[in-house]
Amino acid sequence: MAPGRRSLVGLLVLVLGASMATQWWGHTRASRQGERLAALAGPGDIRMLSSETCAYCTAARRWMTEHRVGFVECFIERDAQCQALYDATQSRGTPTLIVRGQRQLGFDAARVLAALEVPGS
Repeated sequence: MAPGRRSLVGLLVLVLGASMATQWWGHTRASRQGERLAALAGPGDIRMLSSETCAYCTAARRWMTEHRVGFVECFIERDAQCQALYDATQSRGTPTLIVRGQRQLGFDAARVLAALEVPGS
């Protein structure tokens, strides 16, 4: 094999290895966050205000379901009480999460975890 070609193959192997390691690390971190969230989230601790057409809501729902995180979800188009809560919290988008009374716009597992880890909340 020509020296230039060997260098290219070596670089490709390095890039693929780094990519696989990054994916593995991301999956491991998400699993750990999911386990911790599932352990900390009690009944009623997480409420997700969703919209039927919201792709981010679907992704959040899938993530929390996959990691067995307890949450309650309502849809602002179908549920008048959900719409009223959405309006009362002055939310500007979905998903809006209410984590132990604290409003969070959008789903970020680390941010939800931080809110659940606050002592006395």
